[in-house]
Amino acid sequence: MSDLIEALNIFLKYGDDRCPTHCEHDEMTICGVDPCDVSEDDRKRLDELGFFVCEDEDCFKSYRFGSA
Repeated sequence: MSDLIEALNIFLKYGDDRCPTHCEHDEMTICGVDPCDVSEDDRKRLDELGFFVCEDEDCFKSYRFGSA
């Protein structure tokens, strides 16, 4: 759980959306954070934590923290 909390704290630096996540089909999507705004260091750390940039939708996703 600490990896998820760390990732969410990184995302919080780039936006504080009222509904920040969406889970469907075993994938978690982070809403309201534009990947272009996220620093390279934070993007690298988010990747290590299980979040990747979905180029098709301009958002971050994770299969690690999706619904089960």
